Amino acid sequence: MFDILDLGTLLYRVPALLIALSFHEFAHAAVSDSLGDPTPSAAGRLTINPLAHLDMLGTIMLVLCGFGWAKPVMIDPRYYKNYRTDMLKVSFAGPGMNLFLGFLSMLLAAILNRLGMLTAQSYQFIDWIMMYNVWFAFFNLLPVPPLDGSKILSMFLPGELSWKYENFNARYGFLMLMVIVFTGLMNKVINPLANAFIGLSYFLIHLIF
Repeated sequence: MFDILDLGTLLYRVPALLIALSFHEFAHAAVSDSLGDPTPSAAGRLTINPLAHLDMLGTIMLVLCGFGWAKPVMIDPRYYKNYRTDMLKVSFAGPGMNLFLGFLSMLLAAILNRLGMLTAQSYQFIDWIMMYNVWFAFFNLLPVPPLDGSKILSMFLPGELSWKYENFNARYGFLMLMVIVFTGLMNKVINPLANAFIGLSYFLIHLIF
């Protein structure tokens, strides 16, 4: 979706990307903090300030190549009362926040359009916020480490199978991710999911208006 560098859209893309990355990591940190884990707060990650979350190389790669990363939020599950349930909450928090922001951006565009306040520039910026957040959500839900989806799937698997899955990921996870990214399989999986979510969101918004 973002594999072509268009200098004319960087003014919109960069802040939209920062919003998607920062809120994603903040959501992980906030949920872990709410479950009694002081680690994200102690590391300065309980904020939406992009500077606290950015990995410079990962951000440049995402802007230029459509594939990148932010600094992962460090957590300590020993503080959780229910390891599996709480890990699911923390793991889904980031993608969930991105889906919420994606829907919210579409709703905002509809409201501004209804009020006659939606300019071409504001629409382009809001549209990039929507696209980055929705794409970023489904990318992170892929069940491949170090993405959130791998942790979510691991929590649903029974004990021994979960251990085997995590052991396999530790050995081959990065290779699997590279294959998915550079063979184009990633877009074939993510794009239909993203388009379905966007379509459903617009349908619900049209019902409201």
